Amino acid sequence: MSVAIRIIPCLDVKDGRVVKGVNFQGLKDAGDPVELAARYDAQGADEITFLDVSASHEGRSTMLDVVSRTAEQVFVPLTVGGGVRSVEDVDQLLRAGADKVGINTAAIARPELLAEVAQRFGNQVVVLSVDARRCPAGVTTASGYEVTTHGGRTSTGIDAVAWAVQGARLDAGEILLNSMDADGVTGGFDTEMIDAVRQQVQVPLIASGGAGRPEDFVIAVEHGADAVLAASVFHYGTMTITDAKNALREAGHPVR
Repeated sequence: MSVAIRIIPCLDVKDGRVVKGVNFQGLKDAGDPVELAARYDAQGADEITFLDVSASHEGRSTMLDVVSRTAEQVFVPLTVGGGVRSVEDVDQLLRAGADKVGINTAAIARPELLAEVAQRFGNQVVVLSVDARRCPAGVTTASGYEVTTHGGRTSTGIDAVAWAVQGARLDAGEILLNSMDADGVTGGFDTEMIDAVRQQVQVPLIASGGAGRPEDFVIAVEHGADAVLAASVFHYGTMTITDAKNALREAGHPVR
């Protein structure tokens, strides 16, 4: 029996509201996170991801409140990322009701954090979030992809494929591979990047960045994604989770 492909709506949350922009710029209000999460749960989302883009101290306490209110109403797994810097941050989020935690910048600064979180809470809690892009002029990596931080604005020069491999070795339970070139553009996933990571990494791979049509989900899965994450197409009603699942089902992929 094959494992079902997961469809994961992602909600970028700033100061308690869902926002969406293109390539993380020009953020627009897209609604209340608890209401949206409940709507996606009702539509058949397999998981829900919150990304805290406020990254301030005030934003963090607001985020914990959003997580706990969502966990009371929504019963699919909840992943929370953004501003997670320590084992204590993970502990707070799990106590508030998160099931998994996305770690990005803090792991780049100190990769052992992944192993520490996995050791304390189990590797099923740890999602390594890799914001990757094709190397711009002046940056060279072996794979041709580099890791970025700060919503794709800051270059690190770190090879994105090698970083995913290292993250899996450090016991990340999943890799969230987010194409910064494709984010919010709805022109399809970066399948070459998915291929490059899939060839090197055995842990579950979540493809993110670029969903525009139901067929895009099928294409990402055919390139090795175990789950597909999307935001704007769901928030603005371009398509529904049911549309994505129907496309996958028709292509012969197992969905719940």
